[in-house]
Amino acid sequence: MQNRREFLKHSIWGAASLSLTSSASYVAQSNEKNSKKPNVLFIAIDDLNDWIGCLGGHPDVKTPNLDRLADRGILFTRTYCSAPACNPSRASLLTGIRPSTSGVYLNNQPWRPVMPDAVTLPRHFKDHGYLVYGRGKIFHGGHSQDLPAWHEYIPRGNDPEPPNKPLNGIPKTAHFDWGPIDVSDEEMDDTKVARWADAFLRQEHDKPFFLACGLFRPHLPWYVPQSYFDLYPPESVTLPHVNETDLDDVPELGRKMAKPDGDHKNVIETNNWRKAVSSYLASISFTDANVGRILDALDRSAYADNTIIVLWGDHGWHLGEKLHWRKFALWEEATRMPLIISLPGSNHRGKRCHRTVSLLDIYPTLAELCGLETRKEWEGNSLAPLLGDPTAEWDRPALTTHGRNNHSVRSERWRYIRYADGSEELYDHDADPLEWTNLAERAEVAEVKPMLAKWLPAVNAPDAPMK
Repeated sequence: MQNRREFLKHSIWGAASLSLTSSASYVAQSNEKNSKKPNVLFIAIDDLNDWIGCLGGHPDVKTPNLDRLADRGILFTRTYCSAPACNPSRASLLTGIRPSTSGVYLNNQPWRPVMPDAVTLPRHFKDHGYLVYGRGKIFHGGHSQDLPAWHEYIPRGNDPEPPNKPLNGIPKTAHFDWGPIDVSDEEMDDTKVARWADAFLRQEHDKPFFLACGLFRPHLPWYVPQSYFDLYPPESVTLPHVNETDLDDVPELGRKMAKPDGDHKNVIETNNWRKAVSSYLASISFTDANVGRILDALDRSAYADNTIIVLWGDHGWHLGEKLHWRKFALWEEATRMPLIISLPGSNHRGKRCHRTVSLLDIYPTLAELCGLETRKEWEGNSLAPLLGDPTAEWDRPALTTHGRNNHSVRSERWRYIRYADGSEELYDHDADPLEWTNLAERAEVAEVKPMLAKWLPAVNAPDAPMK
């Protein structure tokens, strides 16, 4: 069986290195050539890990549209979320504020009550004269949509569901289900988001716009049309490379996050692993098709030459690695996801940036690219220097938080985890890309932990109230 991290390594390090114009000169050139500031096409994808072609995370996946976007922009190969759950990750990205500063650590903690004065990313664009339109899942949950930020916002609609749930035969696991449904693409809400974006881009707009498209798949349940399942027969899909003793050297709090006697046990005992991998891949290809519809709509429009594209996933996803399923953990699979930024008119096509960056960096990056003022509360850093030169010096690791005082620090080589009880994990990605060997107690790497621990947050805010 092919090691998916080996597949990744061969993919990303083979990319060609080309020079770029600086992001600052891009903004200047864009504003000189166009009467308006650049538009922004902002594509959010839910629960998408590194299983896309251009990231090399799975050898079987078919994602031609994500790959073509990477070929026209910069693919950040080491992007990490602020939190491995939808609500805290998106709240952090869209406010510029870390979970450890806000206290929003979990999905059931509304962010607005504890950040009443936060100016969200879409609101910042609206306040600077942009038309701000959105549809689908951008914020998490109806309570967090920040409706004053939008000129128009259409929440995510309901998708068709099979009449005989659960399709996978695993009872009492809510939406932890997968299988094909007998519907057309046009009946799915993500396709409606893509068609809505197409209609918007066919219109004439007299102001620059910020257009947000939230695509829900591959979020559970993995119900998509049969044609996408046909791409991935379960008997032939590649399973993740998993070590059955992987949790033996993991601290108790890490094992509690993994919950090997929960989802993983259910999947194994019901013979669902291959079906689950097939279903996740099918859901990725379904979303890839809608990314393609949106890109085609932009390319047909009058705005193709003056629109920045930013595509991001909100966190990763485990499919058995660390004997864990879903997100909700601090390891590589739960914390890493795609980030692609395409700047029209700059000499940057097909570039790969291997620096460790955070989703928290998107807000200040877009503000700089579009000439918007900065805000003092932002805790991320603009990626503009890396858009100008993907090999530029970048000494910042990425911080991920899951629950109060549980943190992971990811540098280009190392992952360091410290839990609330002080227990630790340390992984050397040069030697151990699957994070199988916890080095935290090894004397020969003792100097690494304090080097990474200095990036842990000084503030760990109390938990925000639950909804």
